[in-house]
Amino acid sequence: MIATAPTAADVRQALAEAADPADAIHLQRFFKTGPGEYGEGDVFIGVRVPTTRTIAKRFAALDLTEIDDLLDSAVHEERLAGLVILNARFAKAAKPRTLDVAEQEKMVRLYLDALRRGRVNNWDLVDASAENVLGPWLLDRPRDLLFELAAADSLWERRVALLTTFAFIKAGDASTTFQLCEQLLADRRDLIQKAVGWMLREVGKRIDRALLTGFLDEHAARMGRTALSYATEHLDAAERSAYRSAC
Repeated sequence: MIATAPTAADVRQALAEAADPADAIHLQRFFKTGPGEYGEGDVFIGVRVPTTRTIAKRFAALDLTEIDDLLDSAVHEERLAGLVILNARFAKAAKPRTLDVAEQEKMVRLYLDALRRGRVNNWDLVDASAENVLGPWLLDRPRDLLFELAAADSLWERRVALLTTFAFIKAGDASTTFQLCEQLLADRRDLIQKAVGWMLREVGKRIDRALLTGFLDEHAARMGRTALSYATEHLDAAERSAYRSAC
């Protein structure tokens, strides 16, 4: 008997079976789904992230059209599962033994299309995907796309631009992170402030502390308090105090 290919409906069923209504209430509060909040109107069924990831692993062979179907879901956990599966497929297509550049390009287009139609639309979805899809794709390619995303009206596109650079930081390259942080220095949206500070902090931790302090010496006075607080977390107390008093 030939096994049938998995579908988005199969993923939905698995998630529904793991759902907990009490957790759904907690998650909707945690991800700010109320009127006027950044996640307004998002729907949760109550599946915790580790469980969603475990379920996604069972459907690693999901076709790209089925992943796209999940990304169009009104249910947050279904979109997250789709992104986790996309991450795994991209990683496989990027490995030397299974290298498939054409397949990678299809996945990048799928991801960007979903982002631009508002389906990668909360911080956890961005943080779980940007560095794993756009990051490796752009590592050795022109990065103009990120500056376009950073200039977009969408909060999520701007955060994707910043979080994509986490892949570059892990590869020892802080150049694009610094350029994007400078571009977004005046953006006072909380989730952009946090992303700016987080990426700067990672430059100091993973590449060179002097690179971080050099950026702060030049820009601290123009940075928001949240970004500056995140960026200086791992500096010593005296340095933290000096930089934080600058803004």
